[in-house]
Order: sequence, then structure tokens, then C-alpha cells
Amino acid sequence: MRKAVLFGLWGVVVTPHPLQPFHKFETCSNTGRDFTSKTGDKESSENALVRAEQGKITLSQMFAELQVTESECEKEAASENLSLPSPLTAQKLCDEIRKVEINKNALDTVATLQRNGIKTGVMANIWVDDSPQRDSVAKILSVLESSFDVVVRSCHTGSRLPEPEIFHTALDALNVKPSQACTATWGPAIWLDVSEESVQAAERLGMTAIKITDIGAALMEIEKITGIKVTGELKPLCCNPEEISHGYVTIKPGLKTHFVEMGDGPPVLLCHGFPESWFSWRYQIPALANAGFRAIAIDQKGFGDSTAPADIEEYSQENILQELVTFLDKLGLTQVTVVGHDWGGVFAWNMALYYPERVRAVASLNTPFFPVDPNKSPMQTMKSIPVFEYQIYFQKPGVAEAELEKNLERTFKLLFTASSETDTHPQVDLTGVCKRGGLFVGLPEEVPRSAIVSESELQYYIQQYRKSGFRLFVSKGSSEFLSERREELALDVFKAKGQGKCVPVPILIPALMVTAGKDKVLLPSFSTGMEKTIPKLSRAHIENCGHWTQMERPAETNKILIPWLKEIHKENSISFIPKL
Repeated sequence: MRKAVLFGLWGVVVTPHPLQPFHKFETCSNTGRDFTSKTGDKESSENALVRAEQGKITLSQMFAELQVTESECEKEAASENLSLPSPLTAQKLCDEIRKVEINKNALDTVATLQRNGIKTGVMANIWVDDSPQRDSVAKILSVLESSFDVVVRSCHTGSRLPEPEIFHTALDALNVKPSQACTATWGPAIWLDVSEESVQAAERLGMTAIKITDIGAALMEIEKITGIKVTGELKPLCCNPEEISHGYVTIKPGLKTHFVEMGDGPPVLLCHGFPESWFSWRYQIPALANAGFRAIAIDQKGFGDSTAPADIEEYSQENILQELVTFLDKLGLTQVTVVGHDWGGVFAWNMALYYPERVRAVASLNTPFFPVDPNKSPMQTMKSIPVFEYQIYFQKPGVAEAELEKNLERTFKLLFTASSETDTHPQVDLTGVCKRGGLFVGLPEEVPRSAIVSESELQYYIQQYRKSGFRLFVSKGSSEFLSERREELALDVFKAKGQGKCVPVPILIPALMVTAGKDKVLLPSFSTGMEKTIPKLSRAHIENCGHWTQMERPAETNKILIPWLKEIHKENSISFIPKL
């Protein structure tokens, strides 16, 4: 039997209620709640707000009527020696809506319920907003549409809460019937709202209703009723590849970059690592969009649905960075904040180094900034770090690729594991790889799937890597990291100091370094001293987290990224060009 959990909008999913000034106008100074109704349209028993919420009039028409109502109210109040608060105007309502905040706990609960097969919906008494300031409501509704299975607006149905018709509209859209037989624990639908009237209406329809006085207590009640854990550290909303917006940018003839995007606001460019794709940011994209940013996650060249040229030279850092700039140009973005993980972190730091005018700020998960030392051989440096031996193994053309591509499902199951699964899942030893003759030598053929990826997510990675395989990036990605050409590029941004001594040019833009305590490859200690070349560096650390930070600790990652992004964009003087 299909089940659903329905939420009221005002006071539950978003708080506070933006119409509080209107209700204050109605109830102030001993005037009854029907005071504006009595002094308003004499031919109707409903005030302008009610008819706007029923879709009978638009918001602009409502305010036109309220101007008459307010004038009548003032006359009647004066005759009764009453004082009234300032009237509600379109601008004041807009200002109140801008103050509301979307309840993150509610959205995380929705995501958890959906992952457990429960349909979700939100119902709202809301109007057709044709006012000049209507973008505020649009942003709220955009978040709702991307988070819930169904969004029911009273103005579109002709009925409003607590009328039964609006409940039936939502339940019909979810294919849930209140008359269905209840199970031993709970009925076909749960309703949560702050309104006692709507709670009683839901109960009369056979729904399990929860009156909200404290959102935390209400979520615990959901957990108790459904048996689904919806409190504590929950996984946030996740992208569905079939539902998110996909796009392509032609970089040059024969070369396209695939990307996904969500949200509207200051752009944040997300760069994945190896062996990953845009999908590795699936938990960050909705969170960034809901926080007021335009999240853009790309498939790096050679990955996913981006073009994979046959020429290995196409994959140099120099080419990739220039192509990222072209990507920004063709999207009409003068600046972005670049966030990278693993190899994406290398690209993020290099973008900040070579093209600082295009980067508003830079953040890296796990990957520290390694300034190039022109006095040391990169190969010798790499050999001195045992955990990086796999990079040397990658230098042999065709060898690593053959091992990785032999059984894609086994490869991803072996690579994608959480730091807490050391006793239950085989662990890949990155030291002694060359001596053993491979990454996976000695590991079992049958491998359990990690909890950090679902079966459908695992299959999505597999089908993406069937397109291009590992050859191009393994062959060029690692050799580029060790190449002399990288030294030459780095020297372009070095400056002479003293008698031939060179020091790196600092990265002066705002930066964030996020380290993971259980990452066996990119150790937190590698980031020591970054402040010497990045004076505006902020730091964050997730102790119980391995290499796959966005997947293993998505909620903590979001809690770090979003406040930092909001802070650096607080006084944003950049004029961003909107999407066409």
C-alpha cells in the first residue's frame, strides 16, 4: 500500500509565516478576526486574502481591495477609538517573505522518507503572485518543486486548508486514498501542520495528523510512527540523474563539456576527482541550490558525457584550465567560486593560481595546494611519499587501465568504501603497488557494496565509465602531475627573489581547505603550511571521514561549504550575468 507524508508550508517547511503582519492587522486592538471582512467587500462573506488563496483574484487585485478595506478599517477604528498597525502592502509582504527560511531539517526528513519509499507532498494556502516583487515566492516554490513529490497550491485548486478538497487533491496526485485500510501502526498518510483546524480536518479524513509546536518533537513523532529514522545525522537531498537539468557547452569543434545545474544565484563550479563524475556532487547540488547558489557540476574532459579525445596531449593541465575558462565564457559567467575534490582540487587550486580574475573564491576537499619547488624533481618527490606509489604504477601505458576496466563493478566496490568499513570491506593498499603488480592484487573477487553508494548509484558510475574507460585519464592525468611541463607552467607564476631564488606567487583570493581525518591518500598533514602561500585560507576538518568526503559525510560537507560560501558572497560586488 502506497503511503505518504504531507507537510503544511507555512510554519513547517518555511518559517516564520509571512502573513503575520496581516493577521496582526486583523486582530489588533480588540478587533475581531473578521474585522477586515466586515469592513471589506460587502457582497462577499470572504475577505480578499481568502479569495486570493482560492485563486479567485490575484495578489495585485487583493492589495487593490485591501486599500479600500484599510481605509474603511481606519474609519471604523477611529469611531471606536481603536488604533491599528500599519497596513499590509505588496512591498511589506515581499520583505516578510524574504525573511522566511526553509527548514533544512524538514527537507532532510523528506529526502530520508523518499529513500525509504514514502511519497511526500507539501500543501500551501498561497496566491497567484503577479506583483513586481514576485521573485521571493518563486524561489521558495522552486525549492519545493525540486524536493517534494507533489506541491499543491490552494490558488490552483480553488480550495484552501482546512477544506477537504485540497487534501484530496494532494492524495490523488500521490495515488494515496484516505479510505484505504490502516496498518497496525499508521494509516496511508501523515499530515503535519501548525494549524489546529487543518490537523482536525486531516484526522476526519482518516489521516494520522501531527500538530507542530516544535519541529524537532514532530520529526521524532514521524520516526516513532513510521519506524524510519528521520532524526540525527541524515543524508541530505540527492540528485536524480534523470530529473536534474543537463547541458552541453561546445568548447571547440569536436569537444563538448557536459554539466548539470540547479539553482539561481552566485555560481559555484564543482569539479570532481578520479574515478568519479558530476554525480559525486549529488548531495551538494540541491543543498547549494536551496541555499541560494547556482550549482554547476561538470564532467571533466574524458569523463561521463563529456568528450573523450583520443590524443593524450589533450589532457594536459594547461589545456584543461584554458577549457574551463572557455566553459565560463560560453555560459556568460565572469567569475565563479570553484570547489574541487581529489584531482578536481588540483584543478581548483590551479584555476585560482593561473586565472585568479575568473575565480571569486576557491575550496578544496581533501586535496591540499602543493606549490611546485623548481629545485626538486617531481618524480623524486613522488617516490618519497609511499602512498603516492600508485601514481607511478599509472605511468605504464595500458597496465592500470586493464586492471581497472576488467570488472567495473568490482573496481568501484573496492574503491568506494567508507572509513568505518575497514572490518567489513576489503581495503586497497596504495603502498607497494608496483611490487605487487597491481592495485587489487590479493583482494577477493566478490566484494560487498559500501553503504555510501546505493545499488542504483553504483550502476550509474559503471555505465558512465563504460563509455570512455580509464585509459585516457590514467595515462595523462598522473603523468601530467609528474611532468616537466607542469614545472614550466608553474615557473610562469613564480617570481625571482634574491639571487635566482624563487618563491611561489601567493593565492590571494578567499580559500577553504577541508581535510578528512581518515583519508589514507591525501593526509591532513599534507596541508600543513598552506597559509604561507594562501593568506586568506579558512580551514575545516571532518575527523571520521575517508577519501570520498562528499559521499561519506554529505551533511557535514554541506554544513562546512554553505556557511563559507554565504560569508564570502555577503558583500558580492560582482554583477553575475543571468542564465538565458
